[in-house]
Amino acid sequence: MSEPIISVSGLRGIVGDSLDPIVAIRYTVAYLSTLKIDGPLVVTRDGRGSGSVLADAICSGICATGRNVVYGNVAATPTTGILVRRHNAAGGIQISASHNPAPYNGMKLFSSDGRVISAMVGQKVLNAYRDRMAEWATHDRLGQVSNIHDTTSDHLTLVLATVSKDRIAAKNFKVVLDSNRGAGSILGRQLLQALGCQFKILGETPDGQFDHPPEPTEQNLRPTIDRVIKHRADVVFCQDPDADRLAIIDEHGKYIGEEYTLAITADHALSQNRGPVVVNCSSSRMTADIAKNFGCPFHLSAVGEANVTDLMIAQNAVYGGEGNGGPIDPRVGYVRDSFVAMAQVLDAMAATGKSISQLVAEIPRYEICKTTISIEQKNVAALMDALEKKFAEASVSRLDGLRLDWADRWLLVRPSNTEPIVRAIAEAHTIETANGLCQSAVDLANSIR
Repeated sequence: MSEPIISVSGLRGIVGDSLDPIVAIRYTVAYLSTLKIDGPLVVTRDGRGSGSVLADAICSGICATGRNVVYGNVAATPTTGILVRRHNAAGGIQISASHNPAPYNGMKLFSSDGRVISAMVGQKVLNAYRDRMAEWATHDRLGQVSNIHDTTSDHLTLVLATVSKDRIAAKNFKVVLDSNRGAGSILGRQLLQALGCQFKILGETPDGQFDHPPEPTEQNLRPTIDRVIKHRADVVFCQDPDADRLAIIDEHGKYIGEEYTLAITADHALSQNRGPVVVNCSSSRMTADIAKNFGCPFHLSAVGEANVTDLMIAQNAVYGGEGNGGPIDPRVGYVRDSFVAMAQVLDAMAATGKSISQLVAEIPRYEICKTTISIEQKNVAALMDALEKKFAEASVSRLDGLRLDWADRWLLVRPSNTEPIVRAIAEAHTIETANGLCQSAVDLANSIR
């Protein structure tokens, strides 16, 4: 077998190759060995066909250590965080490979406060996994599994509390939701019903038999874009399989993408409640501009949801998220949340009387270039030093890789934790400028080899 991809944020692999029930149990008990408090574990899955098999193994592993399981079956990742809090659990495991293709599955770990575990705890889990740490219960101390019969009510209530339900319902919006046979359709249907929308759900059955590749990119969503005109939708929402990310298509059938999801919701949130904002250092500058317009403090974190939420808590932020379509609203939970995104986008439309395309037109526009550069780990530091020297006039941050900032553009170069590559991301007002920054990184990397 191949090795699964394991980082401080979780595990993922190809089912039957790098991920099997034994690996899942090993990773589960490694996680349990780091827990310092008593209580059950919440277990959920995102709808993939392999999820039920892995869930059986994971639940058995938990019970074999003497802990109880509260099983929610198919549920969205942000819902999992709320279930952990609702059931006073010691933690949680969401079985999901996020946007990876159907052969993959994985595990996301939650702490007792209902958010993804921190990098520090994640490293402890990884060390325990490698050391094969396990402590099994005797026959008289085995745990038991109980089922959660209502997984969505608490989450729905929290999301609705962030918007004006009546204001949205009065608009009678026509909405298409593409859940792509993932976990998002369950709460998605309830949310759109509660908001008084006319709606059509594509891929509503959460069986993991994706109708198109699961990552909600423009290319993958071509079949969905074609449905907009047919349904005369005011907006199309597109979830990834575990529903913590949301991409948007406007009323004209134009793919807006995921970066605008955070920008639109942050703008609407700050219009009602001023305060600090946190996003990761690979997200678009649009949100920084929005925070500045409202006179709100703005902070960049290292890449990764746990890093964003750690800084949000430290700065008492009123809003945050990642530019991959994942807003984080503390009023709901410290997890990226596509349902927060849907409700708050609709509320922004209702409050302003503007269409999605009009809301987007008011946001400062940038162009993003993303590329990968093959480079040996030993040469990464030299590449970063060379970039810093070449662009000496830029502001420098080594928070996460190397980020160079100018008034109108930025470049981020980050080494991969799992491959001999670095990822280069640049943003500027024109795609030519963004491409040029990425090409500079490529050229310097080639000169170092």
